[in-house]
Amino acid sequence: MSAEATNPATPGPVTPGVQRRRGRARLDLRRLGRAALLGPAARDRLPDAIGHVVEAHRAHYPDADLEPLRRAYVLAESSHRGQTRKSGEPYITHPLAVTLILAQLGAEITTLTASLLHDTVEDTDVTLDQVRAEFGEDVCYLVDGVTKLEKVDYGAAAEPETFRKMLVATGNDVRVMSIKLADRLHNMRTLGVMRPEKQARIAKVTRDVLIPLAERLGVQALKTELEDLVFAILHPQEYAEVQALITANAESEGDPLGDIAGEVRGVLREAGIAAEVLIRPRHFVSVHRVHRKRGELRASDYGRLLVLVNEDADCYGVLGELHTCFTPVVSEFKDFIAVPKFNLYQSLHTAVARPDGEVAEVLIRTHQMHQVAEAGVVALRNPYAPPSEDASDSADDERVDPTRPGWLSRLLDWQQAAPDPDTFWSTLREDLAQDREIAVFRPDGGTLGLPAGASCVDAAYAQYGEDAHACIGARVNGRLATLSTILRDGDTVQLLMGQDAASGPSSEWLDHARTPGARIAIRRWLTTHPAPAPAPAPSAQRPPQQAPTATPRPEGPDTGARSAAANAVVDREGASVRLAGCCTPVPPDAITAFAVRGGAVTVHRAGCPAVERMKDVGRAEVGVRWGDTAECRVTLTAESFGRAHLLADLTEAIALEGVAIISATVEPPTQQRVRHTYTLQLPDAAHLPGLMRAMRAVPGVYDVSRAQHPAAAAP
Repeated sequence: MSAEATNPATPGPVTPGVQRRRGRARLDLRRLGRAALLGPAARDRLPDAIGHVVEAHRAHYPDADLEPLRRAYVLAESSHRGQTRKSGEPYITHPLAVTLILAQLGAEITTLTASLLHDTVEDTDVTLDQVRAEFGEDVCYLVDGVTKLEKVDYGAAAEPETFRKMLVATGNDVRVMSIKLADRLHNMRTLGVMRPEKQARIAKVTRDVLIPLAERLGVQALKTELEDLVFAILHPQEYAEVQALITANAESEGDPLGDIAGEVRGVLREAGIAAEVLIRPRHFVSVHRVHRKRGELRASDYGRLLVLVNEDADCYGVLGELHTCFTPVVSEFKDFIAVPKFNLYQSLHTAVARPDGEVAEVLIRTHQMHQVAEAGVVALRNPYAPPSEDASDSADDERVDPTRPGWLSRLLDWQQAAPDPDTFWSTLREDLAQDREIAVFRPDGGTLGLPAGASCVDAAYAQYGEDAHACIGARVNGRLATLSTILRDGDTVQLLMGQDAASGPSSEWLDHARTPGARIAIRRWLTTHPAPAPAPAPSAQRPPQQAPTATPRPEGPDTGARSAAANAVVDREGASVRLAGCCTPVPPDAITAFAVRGGAVTVHRAGCPAVERMKDVGRAEVGVRWGDTAECRVTLTAESFGRAHLLADLTEAIALEGVAIISATVEPPTQQRVRHTYTLQLPDAAHLPGLMRAMRAVPGVYDVSRAQHPAAAAP
């Protein structure tokens, strides 16, 4: 896994921001090399070679049992004895360095034990059964999870299939990926003697896969250093320019960030808030991003202030003091405590300005938040161990342990459907490039985690898997939405499913699907259900723009206009009465009437838009009331998603309510939506609510309403 590293004495990329962090001392490989050559220490005595690891581990676990660590080192050293790295150093220096990285982040003893052994099964005669017998099932699982697949067996597919295997293992235990990230960091640190083309290949995989995984697991300490090392290899000219900027700033006179830090300490001291105020240098990539965004850099742009407090409430107390005593830059404020990032990160972000124009960015968090911000899932210690009795009530138990975060669950779901290593590899990189996540709510109160920019199509496949093929639409925040609708953080999504088993997605769905799981499922369905070739259009075919009209034979007795309006009684003797087609009033609607040409009277609902127009042109209102007869005519509009046999099902539902259909019009589908307009004769107006409920219950129908047509100009 790591036999191709180089001599650490070879000049390579330097990361000043990382080197200045306290407690992150680099491993003395020469010392470890000498200790390794001398062999393991006597039984029950901790070998000198793991002294750095023991010291870092005890800083987090003062009472830790170190016996598994001693035995793991003895096995690793004896197994790797005689093997060397590309640099000529004893091979044991690599697992020791990887283990130290994890120990400094606060990894527990099981992770450290597996880290010391992570290359034994791959590069020595040690077997997984031996590891299991000596160290238990957990250590064996972690070692197996990071063991590469053989190129002899997998050829060019070895690397993507190794990552697939590793991700599946991570789905059951996130500590697998912690070891892999530390392993890659040490290899990147010692990559200098490799051929340039191989350096570039490894750096690109690190950029496209490992760094996004480190970000998602919240391991910022590893992510930032990996970013700088990749930056130095893939963009050496820009790296040199940033290095020159950082050097020039370090040599310049004055330290405005230090001055602001001193002022902040004084403000918080006067306010009685116990806090530690640190200057946190930006790493190379961060400086590069700020430089590209702002152009010329200020002295305060090379770092940020980090304020550490004891309690969550103190974070907001610090924020209030800073915004009172300095001028806040409102656009820079973000609250990741109330709304944590999906990778565990919590902090308050703000920026404050002094009267002289110097601006300092400030991060405010508790010590516990800081540990999690740096180490992510590694800071969870053993997330699979049952909590102790007092741990559940401790202040450290601030968040739910995300041992199976949403993005990982989605990744594991779609990787099973990836048909070949190339598809998996390209899709994995594409998935990991989506660096922000949103949460949307289901009507039952559950949540769906989706990448930013996801649509209703993605939500459907995230919730229903391949059953989402039958999805016909959605309601977003209670309003009808097309499947192409882009979702926002906090939206409520109700997915509408059709009943036709033969229905499925169209190729247009691929344009709206952002998640790999949705795209893979849609492509597989389209592959197994090829679209039939279009039939030639007959010469007498109706033009496509003409609305198809269905006029079923009315059921029941013939009903003319007179009988349909006979239950409306007007205060004008001998006048013929008709119900307005624009609003189709029925009892017990509030109604009004107007005299029109020819001595007729038209009856409208009181709220009809035509009423105001009739008044505006001087039409006199005529008194009107509902008579004793209950029979009435009404026009209803049904909004639905297109599917086969929908018109027949709606017609049947109407007939079962004992209602006669006078006419039915079906408009051409638009974005899979269809509008049906029915003129209906009801035996009694009291039937109307039940009729509308029955029509809404037809699969595919999402709304039924009284027709409200634009009225023609008054005659």
